[in-house]
Amino acid sequence: MFITLEGPEGSGKTSHIPHLVEFLREKGYTVFPTREPGGTSISEQIRDVLHDMKNAEMHPRTETLLYQAARAQIVEQVIQPRLADGEIVISDRYYDSTIAYQGYGHQQDLDEIRALVKYATGGLTPDLTILLDLDVEVGLGRKKKDNEWNRLDAYTVQFHRRVRAGYLEMVNAEPKRWVVVNSEQAWESVQAELRKVILARMKDEG
Repeated sequence: MFITLEGPEGSGKTSHIPHLVEFLREKGYTVFPTREPGGTSISEQIRDVLHDMKNAEMHPRTETLLYQAARAQIVEQVIQPRLADGEIVISDRYYDSTIAYQGYGHQQDLDEIRALVKYATGGLTPDLTILLDLDVEVGLGRKKKDNEWNRLDAYTVQFHRRVRAGYLEMVNAEPKRWVVVNSEQAWESVQAELRKVILARMKDEG
């Protein structure tokens, strides 16, 4: 089963995944966590380029293509083999991030973005995608507080509002794949809801 967590900046994806993995492993499942961009040596190098504040002049098309390069590598090297072995893969972001950020955020042509995404992933779609949703200003405030600011965080508030709106449009377009969790709740409440959502979907798939 392939599970992805998505959301605007500061939504808490990264902090929740290790606890979800531990919870599922305790229940006897074989679970592999990963992240995008990253998850392989090549993809992590691309991540450094994408997030480096020194690269502020990066064009949106360059940004889009670099994300697809990192994604193609992790799909072929990590995700597909793990899924083929029957493991549960949980990824901190996947291709919906590209549609939200490089598509809606940068206002690039969505059909072109989706075509690039399909090529990079070989058509691999998550079984479950959870949107950790929250107010944009709240999320950016969390990122600043945690001193985890990167090049994409520094885009305008309007950019980040378009990203969030894009996510919500995707939820409406594919309601069977997506589940929305309010990440402005207390951390423990979000974690409990995530566990409930994942177990319910695994039971349905089961």
